[in-house]
Amino acid sequence: MTLPPAGGVTIRNAVVHLHNEQPLLADLFSLPTAADACLVCTNLRMLNGSRPVFVDRTDSTFLFPLGHVRFVEIPSRPVPAADEGRDEGRAERPPAEPEAELEIDEELLRRVREA
Repeated sequence: MTLPPAGGVTIRNAVVHLHNEQPLLADLFSLPTAADACLVCTNLRMLNGSRPVFVDRTDSTFLFPLGHVRFVEIPSRPVPAADEGRDEGRAERPPAEPEAELEIDEELLRRVREA
C-alpha cells in the first residue's frame, strides 16, 4: 500500500468503480500498483458531487480493498466541478459525417419477393 505523500493528493477526480455500487469520484494519492492491497483516496463523492450515504466526512482518507474495486478511471483532462456543465472541459467531437445514400439493388429485391 502506498502511503499518502506529504504534499497531498496527486490525482484529482478519478472515477472509482466498486463491485455492485454506483461509481464514485475520488482524489487519489498515487496510482495503485501490483504490490498494493488497497486503493487509498480522499474527497469521496458521487458523480453529481453529493456525499455518498455511507460516508460521514468526505475529507477523510478511505481505504478500499482492491478485491472490491472493479476498475479506476483516471481522467486525462480535469473533470469540471459538479455545479458546472457536464460536457464543459471535454474534448469537442468533430461533427458527424452524413451517411451516404444506399442504392437499392432491384435484382435482390426481385429475388426476395419471389422466394
